[in-house]
Amino acid sequence: MSTLKATLAQYRAGAEQFWQARTEQERKFLTVGGAVVGVALAYAVLVAPAMEGRAKLRKELPQLHQQEAELQALALQASALKGQTTVAPPAMTRDSLTASLAARSLKAQSVAITGEYARLQLNNVSFPGLIEWLAAQRRDGRITVEEAVINGQDTPGQVDAALTLHQAGGAQ
Repeated sequence: MSTLKATLAQYRAGAEQFWQARTEQERKFLTVGGAVVGVALAYAVLVAPAMEGRAKLRKELPQLHQQEAELQALALQASALKGQTTVAPPAMTRDSLTASLAARSLKAQSVAITGEYARLQLNNVSFPGLIEWLAAQRRDGRITVEEAVINGQDTPGQVDAALTLHQAGGAQ
């Protein structure tokens, strides 16, 4: 601790000697120059960043207000939807599956329904058509594929498929 005091005392003595060696005009120049440097440093460190941040916030404020309004509207919509009951999709039946397959120009060789599950065998059907039909079943009837065995045929795009489908929560 004493070495720190001694070092500070040396610096203070050196600064005092430097100051006393200057003329009155040099002291005024140094004082004014030091004040200018101090003000410039204070402006650069304290004032300029604050002014830039304020301008940035002023520019972003309308956008933030719009986002707030959108979030409030979405929150109101979510609370309104929360109170609504969901409508169960129509039950998966042999007739509904056969009709939806026919609407996509597909034909099942066999359809077996057991509770919430259905087992289908399709031979020589269009693979893109089958995938579109499965996507529609998932979307419209909440029917998922539990198991699928798909074998390609010699004709490009044609497949044999054995599917096990499941409909959770369907009205039976």
